[in-house]
Amino acid sequence: MSYPGTPPPPPTEVPTCYRHPDRQTYVRCTRCGRFICGDCMRSAAVGHQCVECVAEGNKSVRQARSPMGGGLRPAGALPVVTYSLIAVNLIAFVAQMAIPDFQSQLVLWSPAVADGQWYRLITSAFLHYGVMHILFNMLVLYVMGPQLEQLFGRLRFGALYGVSAIGGSVLVYLLAPLNTGTAGASGAIYGLFGATFVVAKRMNLDLRPVLAVIGLNVAFTLIVPLVSSQNISWQGHLGGLVTGALVTAAFLYAPRQRQSLVQAGAVVALLAVFIGLILWRTQSLYAQFGLA
Repeated sequence: MSYPGTPPPPPTEVPTCYRHPDRQTYVRCTRCGRFICGDCMRSAAVGHQCVECVAEGNKSVRQARSPMGGGLRPAGALPVVTYSLIAVNLIAFVAQMAIPDFQSQLVLWSPAVADGQWYRLITSAFLHYGVMHILFNMLVLYVMGPQLEQLFGRLRFGALYGVSAIGGSVLVYLLAPLNTGTAGASGAIYGLFGATFVVAKRMNLDLRPVLAVIGLNVAFTLIVPLVSSQNISWQGHLGGLVTGALVTAAFLYAPRQRQSLVQAGAVVALLAVFIGLILWRTQSLYAQFGLA
């Protein structure tokens, strides 16, 4: 009520968003107390917070970590290593088809390795004999790779794949006949099988599906050469399987206090063992042919 001669009360000022002064609002951030509009408010446990307070709060939230010690990547993260490996294998296969002698210069052939061409132990893991060979391996990598890469992280997954491939090649060099040229990503793929088994066991999951997949692939490896003229390198498969299981066990069971150091040390130790076996096999071949 106003009385004659009494000035009217000043109009009440309507609050506006601190980030958008042209927008009126009565909602305050429950953390800092500033007024926020609908575009600036974020739902919180109690009320709403402004974008700056949400960002500040996220800094204090610990990143989810995988059992290997690295940051656990979001479920939708792009599996960069998996897709890159598939791309390299496909490019190498095209080169095999298009470039003469490309395949013969890079497959795993024991006399050439003994002559110092150690690179064949690695390059052979990116070559394939025929369309079905590469399609099967890349399909398995496409299915299994993203899940293991998310769990392991890119660096550890890359190490798992690479060391498994080398482990398969080393066993081929040790046990395969000298007159055969071996190629294929199967050593690395079987390393993923071995890794999946160890992960399932560590997490107390049902091992029967994993064992069934591994058993079917082992049976395929052993039976196909008996019923057809196609040769399959059981040495490469077995070497990759065992290596993948060993690497994953080192990743998963490393003590948390020195996890990264133990994991890296295990990979280096395996590579050192492989080098020792390669040197031993080379000297053995030299002695066998009277070249020592």
